[in-house]
Amino acid sequence: MLRLRPYRPGDAAAIVTWIRDEYAFRQWCADRFEHYPLTPEDLNAHYSALADADWFYPMTAFDENGIAGHLIMRFTDEQKTVLRFGFVIVDAARRGQGYGKEMLGLALKMAFEILKAETVTLGVFRNNPAALYCYKAAGFQEIAPEKPEYYRIFGEDWECIELKTEKNSCRIDPES
Repeated sequence: MLRLRPYRPGDAAAIVTWIRDEYAFRQWCADRFEHYPLTPEDLNAHYSALADADWFYPMTAFDENGIAGHLIMRFTDEQKTVLRFGFVIVDAARRGQGYGKEMLGLALKMAFEILKAETVTLGVFRNNPAALYCYKAAGFQEIAPEKPEYYRIFGEDWECIELKTEKNSCRIDPES
């Protein structure tokens, strides 16, 4: 059974190995990190800079076989009603087996029941159909943007799709 706990610095050693190439790295971090490959020290330095923030929650999913996934949750508004998921990743060896959907379900349960968020958002590149499928399966819906958002990566324009789910419309049951 998958569970969710706060991220620990020792988790970084496994998480960085799940990013198999620079293309996947850029899809995952949207250039939030300067260089590839990402090291455990890079990830820990990024998170330690936010360690005392009361709006930032790095989380790790695990089961009896060890850590299986990772994501961050951060409030984007002062009222702490809108929570954004980011850096969502699942162990490369476990992808396609429902771990992502299950991890997102646990994170949504925490977001709505413990952190009392009203809305959860995230962004995904259109060129990452597996992630987009997972997010939609977890109950996220595309938001029609006023103006499409693009990131210039590898000389290409990558479209970022915004998704959201709300407490009243969330259909994930982490127990199922």
